[in-house]
Amino acid sequence: MAIRLLPEALILDFGGVLYDIDYEAPVRAFEALGVADFAGLYKQSAQSPMFDDLECGRISRDHFYSQMQAHCAPGTTRLEVVDAWNSILTGMHPSRISMVQALGRQTRLFLFSNTNVIHAHVFEAWMEENVGLSAFRRAFEGIHYSHEMGERKPNPDSFLSLCSRHRLAPEKTLFIDDSEQHVNGARDAGLEAHWHHPVEDDVAIWLSQRGFELPEAAFRES
Repeated sequence: MAIRLLPEALILDFGGVLYDIDYEAPVRAFEALGVADFAGLYKQSAQSPMFDDLECGRISRDHFYSQMQAHCAPGTTRLEVVDAWNSILTGMHPSRISMVQALGRQTRLFLFSNTNVIHAHVFEAWMEENVGLSAFRRAFEGIHYSHEMGERKPNPDSFLSLCSRHRLAPEKTLFIDDSEQHVNGARDAGLEAHWHHPVEDDVAIWLSQRGFELPEAAFRES
């Protein structure tokens, strides 16, 4: 039986792979604020242009908040909009720190997240307080947020841009994401890609099966 070599580089998604996400929380929160079809505007598989613009850094947080406030019932405050928008972020299991540290010792490790300046500020502050942001960031050779890159998944060019920036061979690079369309975009760019189910699976188990050596502390049930 042939031994499968480890990839020369590993690119991880953030929300849903490393940081826990509740995609339905903002749907519930904004519907409570009077937004009748928030689920139709913003969802994991597709979203309206306004959200794309926020994730690519093309609009400011104040512009976004003003637009969302206009969709809400009269009397809705800016703070209520902020809290509803950030309700998607639920925290990171401490095992993810041990996992990325172990991965970073075995391959070139990168993070590529479709996110926005609002969420990035919130989840980085949470990580600093709860799990240690610097320890997390040191595990990666590069961390890329879509709002800073001006590009977002699943566009194959976004993956090729990241690979070009770091001189990665796409065919020797593994990408993991919890959104199927992002996985398909990575495959179209020539990367090996794995679709992770954040509820049913622990990504550490799949990575160990892929050949990475992970300590017990890297698994969620440890």
